[in-house]
Amino acid sequence: MPTALIPLAEGCEELEAVTVIDLLRRAEIEVTTAGLSDGPVTASRRTVLVPDKLLESVAADRFDLIALPGGLPGATRLAESQVLAECLEAQHQRQGWIGAVCAAPAVLARHGLLDGRRATAFPGALDEYAEKVTVTDEPVVVDGHLVTSRGPGTAMDFALLLIELLRGESVRERVEAALQRPRYHTIRQLPAH
Repeated sequence: MPTALIPLAEGCEELEAVTVIDLLRRAEIEVTTAGLSDGPVTASRRTVLVPDKLLESVAADRFDLIALPGGLPGATRLAESQVLAECLEAQHQRQGWIGAVCAAPAVLARHGLLDGRRATAFPGALDEYAEKVTVTDEPVVVDGHLVTSRGPGTAMDFALLLIELLRGESVRERVEAALQRPRYHTIRQLPAH
């Protein structure tokens, strides 16, 4: 069974964190959520998340994927974590999958992981790295073993692509079908009043 690590920091974007955790688990990927410190994590909109472990306690473990939720100040706290920086560098060196959504691609850029690569992020999140990173406005970008995504509205697409990368297209299609998610967005017709 593939494994995934989702680091959780105070002020993370709960829509991104929970969407990725939920969909990966639906795909039978063993997800470990890890807090930067002991205890519950209060997300950006006051949703309280309870990590499975402390990041420090799983830092030496190998995961098939490390996926970072964004949100502020959550992404800033992730970027400041030396333990996470070491986890990301080890994952990068072994060419393991690394994902980041919303403001979290800036965490990867801060540590030089996006140098010379294409990436997407929440508008403005990668501005200070624009000389080193080719920034696009695509919803999800894969460049090598790095996967980036724009924000809360693309979290489901991001998670489904991570599933496809770890478990294959058929598992992604099974998970997506059970969500009853239309493949194409339709214009919503409001009822006449």
